Amino acid sequence: MKRCDAIVGVLVFMIVCSCGRKADAVFESMSSRHTGIDFNNVLEEDEQVNVNNYMNIYTGAGVAAGDINNDGLTDLFFSGNTTSSRLYLNKGDLVFEDITESSGVLNHRWATGAVMADVNNDGWLDIYQCVSGGGPETDRGNLLFINNQNNSFTESSQSYGLGDKRQAMHASFFDYDGDGDLDVFIITNPASYENMVNHIQPRKLDGTGVSTDVLYRNNGDHTFTDVSKEAGILVEGYSLGLAISDINNDGWPDIYVSNDFIGSDILYINNQNGTFTDRAAEYLKHTSFAGMGNDVADLNNDGLVDIVELDMRPEDNKRLKLIIPPTGYDKYQLSLRLGYLPQFTRNTLQLNRGNNTFSEISFLSGVSSTDWSWSPLLADYDNDGDKDLFATNGFLRDLGNMDYITYQNIYNTPLGTVQAKTDKKLEAIKALKGAALKNYIYSNNGDLTFTNQTQAWGLQEEGFSHGAAYADLDNDGDLDLIVNTMNEEARVYRNHSDALFHRNYLRIKFRGSEKNKEGIGAKVWVFSEGQEQYLENFLNRGYESTVDGTMHVGLDTAEVVDSLKVIWPDGKQEILTHVKANQLLTLDYVSAKTQTIEQSRAKKATLFNEVSHALGIDFTHKENDFIDFKVQPLLPHMHSRNGPGVAVADVNGDGLEDFYVGGASNHAGALFVQGKGGKFKREIPAIDSLGEELGVLFFDADGDNDNDLYIATGGSEKPKDSPAYKDYLYVNDGKGKFNLAKDALPEHLQSGSSVIASDYDRDGDLDLFVGGRIVPGEYPTPAASYIFRNDSKPGECRFADVTQALAPGLLKAGLVTSALWTDVDNDGWPDLLIAGEFMPITCLKNKDGKSFTPYATDAFQHTSGWWNSLVAADFDQDGDMDYIAGNLGLNSRYHGTPQEPLCIYANDYDKNGSIDPVMTYYLQGTKYIVHTRDELISQIPAMRHRFVHYAEYSEATFDDSFLKSETDNAYTVCAENFQTSYIENQGNGKFTVKALPLDAQFAPTYGMTVADIDGDGFLDVLMTGNMFSAEVSSGRYDASVGVFLRGDGHGNFNPMNARESGFYADGDAKGAALIQQPSGNALMIVANNAAPLKAFAIKQNKRYQPRADDAYAIVTLKDGRKYKHEFYYGSTYLSQSSRVLSYTGNAEHIEVYTFRGEKR
Repeated sequence: MKRCDAIVGVLVFMIVCSCGRKADAVFESMSSRHTGIDFNNVLEEDEQVNVNNYMNIYTGAGVAAGDINNDGLTDLFFSGNTTSSRLYLNKGDLVFEDITESSGVLNHRWATGAVMADVNNDGWLDIYQCVSGGGPETDRGNLLFINNQNNSFTESSQSYGLGDKRQAMHASFFDYDGDGDLDVFIITNPASYENMVNHIQPRKLDGTGVSTDVLYRNNGDHTFTDVSKEAGILVEGYSLGLAISDINNDGWPDIYVSNDFIGSDILYINNQNGTFTDRAAEYLKHTSFAGMGNDVADLNNDGLVDIVELDMRPEDNKRLKLIIPPTGYDKYQLSLRLGYLPQFTRNTLQLNRGNNTFSEISFLSGVSSTDWSWSPLLADYDNDGDKDLFATNGFLRDLGNMDYITYQNIYNTPLGTVQAKTDKKLEAIKALKGAALKNYIYSNNGDLTFTNQTQAWGLQEEGFSHGAAYADLDNDGDLDLIVNTMNEEARVYRNHSDALFHRNYLRIKFRGSEKNKEGIGAKVWVFSEGQEQYLENFLNRGYESTVDGTMHVGLDTAEVVDSLKVIWPDGKQEILTHVKANQLLTLDYVSAKTQTIEQSRAKKATLFNEVSHALGIDFTHKENDFIDFKVQPLLPHMHSRNGPGVAVADVNGDGLEDFYVGGASNHAGALFVQGKGGKFKREIPAIDSLGEELGVLFFDADGDNDNDLYIATGGSEKPKDSPAYKDYLYVNDGKGKFNLAKDALPEHLQSGSSVIASDYDRDGDLDLFVGGRIVPGEYPTPAASYIFRNDSKPGECRFADVTQALAPGLLKAGLVTSALWTDVDNDGWPDLLIAGEFMPITCLKNKDGKSFTPYATDAFQHTSGWWNSLVAADFDQDGDMDYIAGNLGLNSRYHGTPQEPLCIYANDYDKNGSIDPVMTYYLQGTKYIVHTRDELISQIPAMRHRFVHYAEYSEATFDDSFLKSETDNAYTVCAENFQTSYIENQGNGKFTVKALPLDAQFAPTYGMTVADIDGDGFLDVLMTGNMFSAEVSSGRYDASVGVFLRGDGHGNFNPMNARESGFYADGDAKGAALIQQPSGNALMIVANNAAPLKAFAIKQNKRYQPRADDAYAIVTLKDGRKYKHEFYYGSTYLSQSSRVLSYTGNAEHIEVYTFRGEKR
């Protein structure tokens, strides 16, 4: 529903003249002279009030928005730390009256979270104030102000049983047990944890932890009872963010808690019986490390709630290098072993995949880095129908400054008195500058990406902002913003979207049941102009704050809502149709009706079904605990965990296809033999390779009409030239028994990757290409790849290395990951297409089997990337082969363009005999070193003296960091493109490279297979990926759950989500292959690193079984079109699929050609 909106010049001129803001700024910062809101959360530090006594001294306070006097205007309550909280009554036109004293809410507690809720259910909002602080327990205790219905309140926390004296940060009122009234959940955070915050220790999961959160049940008589332990609220943490939402869409509210420091986030799933279970590890692949505030909303309008959590990753190089602490891989692994979730320093955007799992895509979405952030608020600020993101920012003392942290460690020694060390430490803190930062606002582009509009929308003010809320303060149809700031007046931003964009909206007020008059927990679906919006009526959002209870829906151009559905917490529903826009609509519980839900509703059939267990496929790949970063600390990812691959062929001559999956070093692979019923029996072949099995391939090496097995070994666990990198060829006796052909292969000890076969010289046998992956310990120096000519004779299996003679450039080709023998120009000779890490897509043209020369095409000039895999098919049905290349994707901190590439400058900078791979990137137009100071020093210790302080390093560009003489002779590789891409062959040596849909960019793509999955006559693509072995600063790549792209026969692809397709492969997926079954259907085998295999059943069409010497087929369709199909021995990532051609009923004629070009 996006549209371009012209700004009416005269109106804008009037606005500009009246307030002095930019003509197109959405928000106007309102002066306290106008609003009357002069609240200032002044922090007064002294000997009693300081960070030594209270670690959370600088974490600020929240704000609550709500209509306390039921006059239709939103009032505001601000929490204060060392100053009293204050209450402001809205008088209209964003003018407020301070009624703190007269209302009876004046107090001097250290207030944190601010909540407005109808606690006593009389139809009037009460105020619940969370209290923390470093003082004695007598100074604490949460406060409950009951509304007297006359703009005054009575503090009643003790009588209600809600004067909890723990270190409370925020609270939320909601009905967790389904009895109709509002219970309350309170998050806590310890007052002092300076020396244990990031100390990895066993988690306390039994409710005994000091900072375990609290659940109070509403007894229905204006009292509450602590039921935390009996309800399963048992997990200790450092809670800062709280969201209530029906995460798993079962009709019951769940609880999401953000945890700071090492504490894992908690996702309490409601068990529908008064208890909760923490299922964060099941639902989430990773979270933010320093989790601050959070919010939950449907960001992509698919009817599922997504989660945003803020952290403290800056977007500029200076602060990145100044405040990001070192995170060692050993420490990270220890945290995993002790049960902590994977956590990484960045904001997280968890995309709901619909099957109780989430994909974290903050890098791809463009919202990963907002510095020291607190409150995310997801709402439609420009009324275009998509929810945008606002984030508060700033910290009064920059305690994350690594120079300060290093200096502070001096006072953790036993030398000196405690008081002396404390005094010195406080002096150091007082000298620290604050991180006064801009708040951020991002507009939602409607495609899972966001655009930073901070400057354009008028939020350029810097400061120390914490809690925030949104509300339509002037009832003009757009959401204004309220921000609680530290040491300056609170900010109120008037939204001018109504005047600027003239978009439509709908405001919704809830008139709930007798026990829940605000309708907390109600769900609303709004359908207009083909778009669905889903919203939940939960009001605590962001950080320590509560938003107004009037729901806001942006409608863009829609003047009428086609239909609106509300489901109340007890399941009663109401559907309204033809609702006019631009109004305040009241939804009344009494109008809803009980709906009968069909419990036996049939599950919708999907295209894929996971069947590994049913078919006897029970292999689990086992990996070794080798850490590459111990050898080269600056590696972007490890190379010891690149397997396994999968190879498919009939090994025992029974006409059924079998498969082999590779094993890690010292762990055997497995051969699965298929029976007539389609089930598999696992066999352990007599295969004893010393190294890591990567590329695997079945082909007839010795010309005896059975399938032999080639295993390419690789990895990085051994030094270069180790015997562990020897490849193996096992010959088949025709019955599926394999014996090592000891002298068949040329001697080469290269850590390898892909192995593929073709008759490149048309002499009647299959030759090999073997890709070289890395030189262990010398990344990223180029590895050698080879062409092995098949010189076998009857009774003798032998291959010759002809690389130097035919393609000498392959000996320094690069870091090869995947290759294809494919006829790119339709001249009948198989050419060589190669992809790799820090390599462009490379094509070597076969010159009549006598040489291979680079294929000149402009399309591949700027394709250097981190490519992982290649597959081919005639996707546009024009008679030549097109290609898909799997890349790193866009959900990464790494980005590159031809103008601003990501590069590695590798050299032995400190002359210690090892290669130092220093990576650079461009940030805001300047080239910097990627690594933090600690990371750089771990590789090059001498840099400690070049950059004594973190501040110096944070200011240094790459050119500042090294002498020209040090980098002039460095081995340099660069990457310009990280998009998984479709390569269209346009004929005549011309290609077009274009990015595949965003779903294919969520994670690195490895295994791919091609088939007509949906039976429409067009080829589709299945993709798997992820990479769990990246360095910790980037964090593991785990957002892919598998991708199903439906082809349209013209080179276009549309993703089908996992909910609909049933294709769900969320592991550290590597190799993939299709295998045919006797039923006529097929399986897709997905090989996961350090995890079980998965197998997905796929319906297939008619099929043709090629001969061993068949090279390709031309399929003529009934409408006269023709497409080409090549029969591959090896493709994609380390794997080999069935060579069978599957085709639909619209195929009229098939012509098959051998490698020698003979038609048959």
